[in-house]
Amino acid sequence: MEDAASGNMSFRPELMGPHLASIAIALLLAVAAWKRPNLGRALFVVLFALASLLNTYVALTAPDQYLDYAKLTESPVYRAIILGPFARHIVEYVLAIACGQAMIALGLTMRGLLARGAAVGGIVFLVAIAPLGVGSAFPSSLILAGGLAVLLRRGLDETLLGVLHLRRARSSARPSSRARARSPRRAPRPSRRT
Repeated sequence: MEDAASGNMSFRPELMGPHLASIAIALLLAVAAWKRPNLGRALFVVLFALASLLNTYVALTAPDQYLDYAKLTESPVYRAIILGPFARHIVEYVLAIACGQAMIALGLTMRGLLARGAAVGGIVFLVAIAPLGVGSAFPSSLILAGGLAVLLRRGLDETLLGVLHLRRARSSARPSSRARARSPRRAPRPSRRT
């Protein structure tokens, strides 16, 4: 239903499928961050990297699409920003957002303070876009922010590549079940007593 005075349209049936898919993906990422933090972390890196690439592409090829967010938000403040200063400098704003998303993705591959800073930056970003409503697939952004908060508590002490390298080293050190099945079993040696 569209509010003629504000141009607000909070529910659009054509967005229901993608909206529900976004919520399902956000739940999967949050659960991955909780149950398998390294997998969750890798998925967040992919999410922010893809968002950065997509935003860069759309900003450079069809920037006016971002003005549609004014119709989707419930926030009069966000609507005024989108139709005001944002509308006059769409490409610059969106490229700055894409740069931030790329920095979050890169930071999440690091360790320690850099990784924690990227996670906090991701949380702030995801909470900040929540007022876009359906435009941010609300409540997906808050669910994703919760997943990043879980990663903050579960530890970001190793680089993502270091974690993957350690995992690969551990798996290559163990013989596969097929190799164990093929190796001949030796009979115990009789003891020599003289």
